[in-house]
Amino acid sequence: MKKVLVIGYVWPEPNSSAAGTHMMSLLNAFRAQNWQVEFATPALRTEHMVNLDDFGISSQSIALNCESFDDYVKAYAPDIVMFDRFMMEEQFGWRVDKHCPNALKILDTEDLQCLRNARHEAHKGEREFTTNDLHSDIAKREIAAILRCDLSLIISSYEMSLLNDVFKIEPSLLHHLPFMVDLNTLPTSTKTFEQRQHFMTIGNFRHAPNWDAVLYLQQIWPLIRKQLPKAELHIYGSYPPPKATALNNPKSGFLIKGWADNAFEVMQSARVCLAPLRFGAGIKGKLLEAMIMQTPSVTTNIGSEGMHNELSWPGKIANTAEDFANAAVEMYNNQSEFEQAQQDGNTLLNTLYDKAQLSAALIQKVDSISSDLNAHREKNFTGQMLKYHTMRSTQYMSQWIAEKNKKLD
Repeated sequence: MKKVLVIGYVWPEPNSSAAGTHMMSLLNAFRAQNWQVEFATPALRTEHMVNLDDFGISSQSIALNCESFDDYVKAYAPDIVMFDRFMMEEQFGWRVDKHCPNALKILDTEDLQCLRNARHEAHKGEREFTTNDLHSDIAKREIAAILRCDLSLIISSYEMSLLNDVFKIEPSLLHHLPFMVDLNTLPTSTKTFEQRQHFMTIGNFRHAPNWDAVLYLQQIWPLIRKQLPKAELHIYGSYPPPKATALNNPKSGFLIKGWADNAFEVMQSARVCLAPLRFGAGIKGKLLEAMIMQTPSVTTNIGSEGMHNELSWPGKIANTAEDFANAAVEMYNNQSEFEQAQQDGNTLLNTLYDKAQLSAALIQKVDSISSDLNAHREKNFTGQMLKYHTMRSTQYMSQWIAEKNKKLD
């Protein structure tokens, strides 16, 4: 039985974020192999975190910059260590290398932080994003973490191309793994066109692209409401701050609903899902949920990026406020387009997001690398060099902080 240690950035919250759902898919994929899986994180526990015990997954709280992790990881002796985002690899990677050098190291990027940050900076500067924006300190840190690991999981086909073409990452170090959907659990029927009403959007308010989308909807919604004066926009998401709830306006139909007890239920009650994302990275959980519940979506190029390849989008794509509003109204009023979008969504789910195929390919890749890990690593000299030099500084900084904390105690 292989032993897997997953070092998380936060405790998984599958009902709060797409990242939480994706993490649970990975944990369950490992458990399905009858592997022993433990999830460890330095994050504080939260009210919406999942109970991992229910899935046969043990859990452990760990500390940053603390030698206690050394004793912990030596005792657990994992065969595989997966880091949730590059920051966790920076913090704990050198300790894993030191005490469990033969453990296969996987980096789950979730999405490329350097891409999301670069687009955010371009958006704040009111200019077009270019690949030159990627040459940031965050990119240097994230790419270094990818090179130090034996395998990195990349959620978007666009990001796969970016890593190959712009950053020249060796393809054997990367594995494309989008969200995994159990096709056997898809609803056989959902509410009809006539049974649905209003628009909706959903997303964790703490995620900057989601909050920006809510602000953008403040511009878009009056254009929609002008054509559909009785329509409402229901905005759901975890952790709504006061600045979000202050936007609630029943008179205009702009309603901040906050936490949704059942995201799938509110998704299928709406006729159209709106996702006017202006920056971000990865692929979007809300748009996948829309496909699952057969709810057409209107989004931007950023929103649909890496999600449909050459296949038709299950809804419409628009990139200006006026075009977005017109697309939303047309989708809302046109039953034939609504039903065609539902068919396009089903095609996408079956073609690109089949959990059975994706999970099998992931396990096969992990087993293949594990079977001759030394040979795999010998082909990645840059990664070995980065381990030798870069991690020295990380190690010494961590040890310095640990000593400083001892004196403060």
